[in-house]
Amino acid sequence: MFAIGHFLGALSTMLDFALSAYMWIIIGRAVISWVNADPYNPIVRFLYEITEPALSRIRQMVPVFGGGLDLSPMLLILALIFLRSFLVPTLHDLARSIG
Repeated sequence: MFAIGHFLGALSTMLDFALSAYMWIIIGRAVISWVNADPYNPIVRFLYEITEPALSRIRQMVPVFGGGLDLSPMLLILALIFLRSFLVPTLHDLARSIG
């Protein structure tokens, strides 16, 4: 039982880090989209490849607004903030109650 508590604690810490890192990657992608970045740059390609699967799913559900305003990055960031504020503390609490 004790090992499961430590495992869940470590898992929640890793999940918190991963969600935070992905949120910064989404922000980087949004900033890159405001400038005329070289699409062949490896960093730009990485940002697009790592974010496009999630953003395209959101775009399928939420259309682009009038002037071409794409809210999918903001909606994804809000979802990541929700997961960090709900799921991570829940796993921490569960780890404490088990261990």
